Amino acid sequence: MLLTKTRRDVLLAPLQAVSGIVERRHTLPILSNVLLEKKGGVLTLLATDIEIQITTSTADLSGDGDGAVTVAARKLQEILRSLPESAEVSLILEGRRMQVRAGKSRFNLQTLPAEDFPCMALSAGEIKKFSVSQKQFRHLLAQTQYSMASQDVRYYLNGLLLLVEASEMRAVATDGHRLAYASMPLEDTAGALVEEGATRQELILPRKTVIELSRLLADSDEPVSIDIMATQIRFQFGQINLVSKLIDGKFPDYQRVIPATQRNVVAVNRMALLQSMIRAAILTNEKFRGVRLILSEGSLKIMAANAEQEEAQEEIEVDYNGEPLDVGFNVSYLLDVLNNSSDETIEWGFNDANSSALLTIPGNESFKYVVMPMRI
Repeated sequence: MLLTKTRRDVLLAPLQAVSGIVERRHTLPILSNVLLEKKGGVLTLLATDIEIQITTSTADLSGDGDGAVTVAARKLQEILRSLPESAEVSLILEGRRMQVRAGKSRFNLQTLPAEDFPCMALSAGEIKKFSVSQKQFRHLLAQTQYSMASQDVRYYLNGLLLLVEASEMRAVATDGHRLAYASMPLEDTAGALVEEGATRQELILPRKTVIELSRLLADSDEPVSIDIMATQIRFQFGQINLVSKLIDGKFPDYQRVIPATQRNVVAVNRMALLQSMIRAAILTNEKFRGVRLILSEGSLKIMAANAEQEEAQEEIEVDYNGEPLDVGFNVSYLLDVLNNSSDETIEWGFNDANSSALLTIPGNESFKYVVMPMRI
């Protein structure tokens, strides 16, 4: 049976959208597959890893009839990617195999039954709905996601806290060594989310969900519709429908981590600091990645050394007349925040060499980055 016949790009784009969550090796072989379901002129593609499920569709297809099958997602993606852009692709079902045809190319792939595919069911109960622009939400995630932990035993740190109130959404991520906080206003379209006197919504998105959203969201003013359920969250934008389980845990009180006051604050040109840090990082110890920052009147020195007794020193002119400071930091933590900001100036606030530093953007209360010092 001819399942569908269309241009290569019409199939490849939705397949790339869903296959990011597919693991190459899985205990359940069918989870390495993508579900293809054709009804009329619409082909729906669905992938899941049990924790996250992504669905998308593509229309204007030709084919004999309706049908559903699952096939290896990565193999199909690599085949389509390797074909010429202008290629006309046919997907043909023959028993337990699916043949991909394009010009004189033929690829026979093994399939598994569509009825065995484990689709996620939406959790029952009340649903809180609101929407924001894709551009704003993507920016909120970009400002914080690099601070998420990875494979931490404190499982609630392997994700991002999303806190929604009547007029504001906040995102917080921490790995125990640094913390990123960002907020954005919610427009009037979100008015239906929290009724007068209702409690706020506090939930933890898994790390993989955050990374997939960052990959899929467009830099546009088109809306992303967000539905919050008891144990799940759903994001709908464009042709994409992403459902994710939430992490069940209590996120640390981030407000206690952010320093309330700083005795000294210095403003630094972000690009000059970033380029100096990149150069100094070349000679850091590969394991500890430590750099020394020496702040004195009018000057900020960045120093690095490694086990081979190689050294790097950079110096930036700064407008500073406060107390001198000699403090160590993990350079990776500083590079993360500098790379994920687009502002011209960064403010660095501190109390002493043993307490957390606070990096902010002048005149912008919606972003804060806290980083712990390290001994060097």
